[in-house]
Amino acid sequence: MKVQRSALIGRSAGDTFDLIERAENYPAFLPWCAGAVILERTDEIVAARITFKHRGLEFEMTTRNPKRRPAWLAVRLEKGPFRRFEGDWRLTELAPDACKIEFELSYEFAGGVFDKVTGSAAQRIADQIVDAFARRAETLAR
Repeated sequence: MKVQRSALIGRSAGDTFDLIERAENYPAFLPWCAGAVILERTDEIVAARITFKHRGLEFEMTTRNPKRRPAWLAVRLEKGPFRRFEGDWRLTELAPDACKIEFELSYEFAGGVFDKVTGSAAQRIADQIVDAFARRAETLAR
């Protein structure tokens, strides 16, 4: 599956990048995120374990994500129920208080019953992720 979304945000690229990069805050505004733990954070990388919970289904995934603040953050799977899970956030500064975010995600489940149960939920989550970050950015800008 492949998802591509974009949005205009009324915050700087740096502030918006920080919002995306701080996975430990995801449970506060992503309804499907039941938990998030940062495993490592440096200037070049952030690694996290995210717990997803949606309609009775729960699973964890671990990502190790290269980054270049404030323009780019990759999402790379280390462990989880996917055969492939690769994403990229790209941020373009438009003005001191405005940026464009673009998110591209490609994923494929590992196979089996899990695919049938989670496929449509994963698609809904992926489709709505940029909107969720845009709403959070607006809330924090107030």
